[in-house]
Amino acid sequence: MRRFNTAGSCLPEYHYMVPALSRLPEAPGLVEQLGYFVVYAPRQTGKTTALRALARELTAAGRYAALHFSCELGEASGDDYAAAQRGVLQEVRSQAELVLPSDLRPPPWPEVSEANLLKEALAAWARMCPRPLVLFFDEIDALRGQSLISVLRQLRAGFTQRPAVFPASVALCGLRDVRDYKAAAGGDPSRLGTASLFNIKLESLRLGDFTPDEVGELYAQHTAETGQEFTPEAVDRAVELTAGQPWLVNALAREVIQKIGVPPVEPITAEQVEQAIDLLVRWPWAGSDGIRRWQREAVELKVWRPPGNLTLSPKG
Repeated sequence: MRRFNTAGSCLPEYHYMVPALSRLPEAPGLVEQLGYFVVYAPRQTGKTTALRALARELTAAGRYAALHFSCELGEASGDDYAAAQRGVLQEVRSQAELVLPSDLRPPPWPEVSEANLLKEALAAWARMCPRPLVLFFDEIDALRGQSLISVLRQLRAGFTQRPAVFPASVALCGLRDVRDYKAAAGGDPSRLGTASLFNIKLESLRLGDFTPDEVGELYAQHTAETGQEFTPEAVDRAVELTAGQPWLVNALAREVIQKIGVPPVEPITAEQVEQAIDLLVRWPWAGSDGIRRWQREAVELKVWRPPGNLTLSPKG
């Protein structure tokens, strides 16, 4: 039986989920235009799930070699851009070996200067790959300082050589739009220099929250598999209280079903939804993955605000 997911990306065979591709409907068109673009949203909104699904679909269609991977391995390198590049390329190879057919995987990386290791590695792969490359750099803002600057500049340097000898399309995915990457260089705008690091960007896509219909569709999946209904009033109240924020929508349902423990033979009511959201938002949670930290972050990024009279804790 599937469940509501609140930890990491969704797996269709294990989790209820809104169709991932419907959440980024513009992305396939940007790939078609050989676009370099940005996808951004707070944590726990489905960015990774959507990009993984898009990469799978693009590759399965037979036209592109598409790969989603994380830049988090480069985070610990700080300003050591050589180590950061090696970390990113290690993750690229690891993910390619997991999900791509052998003829689409990258060749051995070339022995070149550390100043342009990423650019030359991606160029070597693009030359040998029988399909245009499409790469999704997830957690791009895990990179900091000179490491982030180096990666962005190398992508910009190779951009004019696409698609024959450089990736045809690239998406940078993170918490922020590219215009806010100055903060990731240490908070000092002068560290980015005078030139824009990613002025090749075609679009910035803010991954949206669930619509009321999508919340209803998600909850209906639980009903279809278990027979337990969410009353129309419960769905409406969930939409109102969560504003459609994906993590909260899932967490609220999980709280009702697994923590409050509404028996499967009974429908889930608006009153139980109220009880669940009260537990989720008002408990003094702490830690890096706590809901209060997510709330503060989302408010600071100006992509969510607490509904009704719910307030944010000054601590997290």
